[in-house]
Order: sequence, then structure tokens, then C-alpha cells
Amino acid sequence: MLTAHSLDDIVAAVRNAAAERAPLRIRGAGSKDLYGGLLAGEVLDVSAHRGIVAYEPTELYITAKCGTPLAEIEAELAEKGQMLAFESPHFSGATVGGCVAAGLSGPRRQQAGAVRDFVLGVKLVDGTGQMLNFGGQVMKNVAGYDVSRVIAGSLGTLGVIAELTLKVLPKPVAEASLVFECDAAEAIQRLNEWGGRPLPISASFWHDGQLWLRLSGARAAVEAATAKLRGAAAVNPENHWNSIREQTHPAFAASPLWRLALPSTAPCPELDGLRAIEWGGALRWYAGEVDADHAAVRATATRLGGHAVLYRAPESLRCLEGAFTPLPPALLALHRRLKKAFDPQGILNPGRLYAEF
Repeated sequence: MLTAHSLDDIVAAVRNAAAERAPLRIRGAGSKDLYGGLLAGEVLDVSAHRGIVAYEPTELYITAKCGTPLAEIEAELAEKGQMLAFESPHFSGATVGGCVAAGLSGPRRQQAGAVRDFVLGVKLVDGTGQMLNFGGQVMKNVAGYDVSRVIAGSLGTLGVIAELTLKVLPKPVAEASLVFECDAAEAIQRLNEWGGRPLPISASFWHDGQLWLRLSGARAAVEAATAKLRGAAAVNPENHWNSIREQTHPAFAASPLWRLALPSTAPCPELDGLRAIEWGGALRWYAGEVDADHAAVRATATRLGGHAVLYRAPESLRCLEGAFTPLPPALLALHRRLKKAFDPQGILNPGRLYAEF
């Protein structure tokens, strides 16, 4: 295992690997090892390259090195009443670099947006060991291609994230959580109806006949919405939403576990094993079987206008079936060209995103 304590260490490790055409497995805390495909190559541990570089509460941005624990950043922001609004899971000590590389968003995504929407700038070491800078510290930096957001969700296949600048937001003044008794079809209907109304809904979660709703915003808006919706007041809502963010809720206990991104209005697919519904109906979780027809799950998601991810399963199954929906030829060609431009030797996390690269 290689350990990088500095940017120079990262550059040297990548240059040496490129010269020898030796694959590298980029790793922070390792909290996302369950996600994606093949884990191949010598480990390049970047967790020691850590620390907050700059934080400007009045400008709503923070810059940190890739190995900085997400919890450390959030604690700093909390002192100023601010937050990372995408609520990415911590799992076992997630780092900010791994958070962006995986691109996993939490319950607040339906209101605030995805991880990629908060990436303002990135310092990246590409597959040749060259250091690249993209974006900046403000949203109005629009010069050139928006590479910073391309990096979000790329799982380290385009470069080693060395440093990030993220947009932060103020914490809501008030929050309230309500619970409704309903089946999955009614939950989808209600969520879409509420989504068309001016309600401060920041999170939703259906599981086993209960629909949870979180309202966030100005106190008057939250109180008015609570009175209109007339749901039952939730017990221990903070613990509940944290269990969803960290995926410790029983709904996520299945393996294999499928993650279906669908139009929020899509009906419940004809699939067994529905575990949960999130993001206003746009995210559905399904328990699968190791020997099931995995192609049928993906075909169903595609037919409904979405896609399916084999989110949690043994690594052997994820490699065999592919964690992500296969790309159509034109899009696959585009991905290959992008990979070739950033990592000509194909040494960075090979097979982690797609088997083809």
C-alpha cells in the first residue's frame, strides 16, 4: 500500500504507476468499497492528505484536502450555522474526496440537489501525474467545460481528487417531521401531489406502510405546512433521518440491494422486494436475489424511464453483472474518450465504474 501525506506524494505515486503501467486503487477511508465494480490495483491511500484549506462563511464556500473527514468539515460548518446540504452518508469515516468521487447524496437531495451541484472547484491529479485545476470558489465561474461536476460520481477513474471547493448553505431555521400511514402506490401519489405545491419538503421516506416527511425552512412556512398536511408528529425524527442518511435503517439491510432512479410519477414496477421510496418518489430501493434475473431489473427501470444500480452485493456479483446500467454505444464511446484524455494508461481504478475502462 502506498500512503500519500501531501500533494507531492500523490503526484509522485501516480507518475511512477503511469511509468510502469501499474494500476492504482485510490482510497480514502474505504467507506465506499461496497459501491461500484472491481477493486483492483495497489492501494493509494490519500486519507493522510487532510485539512481545511479555506472557509468563508459569508461567501458560502469551503475548501478542503481530499482526505479530510466529512464529519470534521460538518463540525466546522455547524459552528457558523451552515451545512453541506446534500447530506452524503458518512458510513465508516467518509472523507470529502470519497464523498465527491462516489457522488452519493442523502435524504435532502430532493430539495437541495445532488453532490455535483455543490462542487465549485477541484484540484485533480490525472493519470499522467499532471496537476489540473478546474472551477473556482464561486458559482459564476463558467469559463470552459464544467469538469468539476464531471468528477462527481466518477469513482476515481478520471483522476485523484486532491482538493475540493464546495458550496455550503445555512441550516434551516425550523424543521418538523410528519408520519402518514399508506401503501407504496398511495405514497407515490401523495408525494407527487405535494411536490406540485409550495411546501418546504426537504426529505421523504416510505417503508413498510409508513411515509415520513421532513419539512425545513422558515418557521412560519414549516408551521403552515404542518397544519395543512395534518400528519402525525414523528417520534425521534433526527435519529430516523440519520438512519436513512447512513443507511442503517432496516430498509437497507438487504443484499443484493438495488437502487432504481425513476421519474417520480412512475408507478411501482412489477418487481418483488420493494424496500423503500425516497426523493419524492424518484428513488426506489429493492431487495434482490443472488441468482435472480438481474437483466430484468434493469430492463424494467429502463422501460419506466430510469436506470438501476446494483448498489450492494458481493464484489463477485457486482463484477459479473456490472454495478451500473450498461451504456449505449454512443455514450460508451464518449466515456472512453474522456477516460483516455484524463488517464491514457488506464491505471486509475480500472473496472470500478465500467468493465470497459
